[in-house]
Amino acid sequence: MSGPDLFVVCPSCGSEVSPYVTECPYCGTRVRKRAPKLERGAPKAPRTPRLPPLRPGEIPGIGARPLGRPYATILIVALSLLGLLIFDLVIDPLWNAGQYGALVYSPFLYDNVWYQLAVVLPIGLFGWLLEARHGPVLVAALFLLFGVGGSALALAVGESFRVFGAPGAALAMIAVWAVPDLQRARRGQSYDGDLLGAAAMAVVVALMPLVVSYASVVASWAGLLGGVVVGLLLSRPAAAR
Repeated sequence: MSGPDLFVVCPSCGSEVSPYVTECPYCGTRVRKRAPKLERGAPKAPRTPRLPPLRPGEIPGIGARPLGRPYATILIVALSLLGLLIFDLVIDPLWNAGQYGALVYSPFLYDNVWYQLAVVLPIGLFGWLLEARHGPVLVAALFLLFGVGGSALALAVGESFRVFGAPGAALAMIAVWAVPDLQRARRGQSYDGDLLGAAAMAVVVALMPLVVSYASVVASWAGLLGGVVVGLLLSRPAAAR
C-alpha cells in the first residue's frame, strides 16, 4: 500500500497544503473530513543517540582517564623536592642508616638546585604520562629499580663518591615513554609525542655526572638501558595486535 500524497491542492485557492490537515491554512477551506491514518507498519524515525553526562574532570570529546590522578608521581616529586628538609629534621637525628641504608633515601636528596631541576622535572612529566597510561605500579617500580637500584649498583661497582639523586629513574621513565613512539616513527607511522623534547631532557640528565660530583654515571646509564628494555617489553602486546 502506498503512503499518503506529499501534498493536497486546496480546491478554493489552489495552494498546496499538507495531506495531514483538514482545513487550508491559507483560506480556511475544508479540504477533507479527516486526516489520513498512518500505517501501523510505517518505519519509525531512528532515535538520536544520547551520551551520558560528563564525569568530573572530563572534557567534551575527550574521555576522563580511568586511572585518576598520578598519585605515585606526585609522591615521588614531593619527596624529591623536600628530601633535604626531611633528612635534616627526621632521618639524620633518628636513624643512623649507614652506607647501605642510605640507599633508601639518597635518591630523594639533591644539594644542587640545577641538578634537582634537571632530574625531578622529567620524573614528574614522564612519570605522569606513564602513570596515566599504565598506572602507578609501573612508575613506583621504575623509581625503585633504577633510582634506589641504580644507587645500589653504583655502590656495588665501586664508585668512590656518594650517590645522590635519581638520574637513572629519570632516564628510565623517558626511555619507557619514548620507545613506543620511536617504534612508530621507524615504521613510518604517525605519533603524538615530542621525541625531540624527550631527547633534550635525556641528554641533560645524562650529562649531569660531568658537572655534579655525586651524580652517578653507572646509575644513569643503567636507567637508560633498563628503560629501553622495559619500554620494548611493554610495547610487545600492542605490536602483536
